[in-house]
Amino acid sequence: MAFHIGEKVVYPNQGVGVVEQISNRNLTGQSEMFYLLRLTTTSMKVMVPMSNVQNVGLRRVAKHSEIETILAFLEKGRCKNCRDWKDRYKENLEKMRSGSLQDVAEVYKGLLVLSQDKSLSFREKKMLDRAWQLLVDEIAVARGQGRETIETSLVKALSKSNLKVQLPS
Repeated sequence: MAFHIGEKVVYPNQGVGVVEQISNRNLTGQSEMFYLLRLTTTSMKVMVPMSNVQNVGLRRVAKHSEIETILAFLEKGRCKNCRDWKDRYKENLEKMRSGSLQDVAEVYKGLLVLSQDKSLSFREKKMLDRAWQLLVDEIAVARGQGRETIETSLVKALSKSNLKVQLPS
């Protein structure tokens, strides 16, 4: 998968970034091509070897049809959660690292459903907040809309599943 300078891409579990540079570097004794990304939310810079793009899960921003599927899932989709929090956390961590926006939505909704019944562990609260940020950021970029607009549409979708969202601070 080839990306171009200026293109917006998704770095799994970190969010949307912009390809700022494509360069040839010699870091391991061999010359290799790298993408230099600047993550939009943190301004952190990340170098990704072109040979490692698939392993890392670097991908293009979700398309309109994917976003519609995700919104439909948030409105009506069912979630299954492991009863044991350690297994659940491990499964959710794998989903967050997958880079799939659908997986991130599943993690978010599953934890939100769980939080309506009992309080989440500190780690799960952090994961819930992180999943929300990743959803909002990518959908905002994909739709070319502001974060507030996207947050409002996500809250509406989740309210159709009788879920109340507490926005992260």
